[in-house]
Amino acid sequence: MFAAERRQLILEMVRANGAVSLRELARVVQTSEVTVRRDVRALEAEGLLDRRHGGAVLPGGFTRESGFPQKSHLATAEKTAIADVAAGLVEEGEAIVVGAGTTTQELARRLARVPGLTVVTNSLLVAQALAHANRVEVVMTGGTLRGSNYALVGSGAEQSLQGLRVSRAFLSGSGLTAERGLSTSNMLSASVDRALVQAAAEVVVLADHTKLGTDTMFQTVPTDVMTRLVTDEPPPHDDRAATELQALADQGVQITVAGGAAASGGDGMAGRRPRRESPLPVQRRGGPTAQLRSAPGGLLEPQAGERARVADLRRR
Repeated sequence: MFAAERRQLILEMVRANGAVSLRELARVVQTSEVTVRRDVRALEAEGLLDRRHGGAVLPGGFTRESGFPQKSHLATAEKTAIADVAAGLVEEGEAIVVGAGTTTQELARRLARVPGLTVVTNSLLVAQALAHANRVEVVMTGGTLRGSNYALVGSGAEQSLQGLRVSRAFLSGSGLTAERGLSTSNMLSASVDRALVQAAAEVVVLADHTKLGTDTMFQTVPTDVMTRLVTDEPPPHDDRAATELQALADQGVQITVAGGAAASGGDGMAGRRPRRESPLPVQRRGGPTAQLRSAPGGLLEPQAGERARVADLRRR
């Protein structure tokens, strides 16, 4: 395929989906990520799209929301790895809320194996994945059906969540930055997501690397409300993604990276040492630079000498 043909196809994919990862672009045009990255830079220079670490988006700074058919084919391996890790956080007999999205749909498929679970959701896709699960109770919100993502939104959905209290909320979105936290492109979806957050003692955000550094219109989960982020291993040389993850860690978000050594293969990571095993520098307020290390399951946490200081900072 000639360069002009590749770039036209890349441009058509971004226009159709709103945001596309470099991995997906390389797969479709049947070339390397290095070549695709060069094509994306050329298209950005012409003002036809904007680069994001690990992908490309429509120009203008705020990406529009893709429909479910487009989302379901993006970063599928990454979403599977994230869902596997997130499901391991849920315990038997727990009550949780699960928001709408293709990543949370993958999570729901795995939650079907957790006995005694109660799942509150506004997503028809999540409810469908759990419909035949043994000993899993599904509670759906009311509201108006939003066909683009098969979710219930509006005042009916929000009112049904009033007075609810569960242990955890699992949410996804269109973008994630350390500055604004999780965001989405639709006002009605954002409002319901905020209601889901209010119902939970802890908030777990599920976001693949293509969403890191992407900012969209409506904030759903501020960074200081996020308990944990479950994400995938960013591509090599993606310094912007690493910077964003570090900034989130600096603000107290626990970060779990899926698809490490134990999950290599199938997502392009076989034979490559995951960067999450390398210590990352963290600048803490009022103290020297700390080091993050990888805990079991990929959780990044301060080393022993820093734990007391971090705990003290969080109490303040």
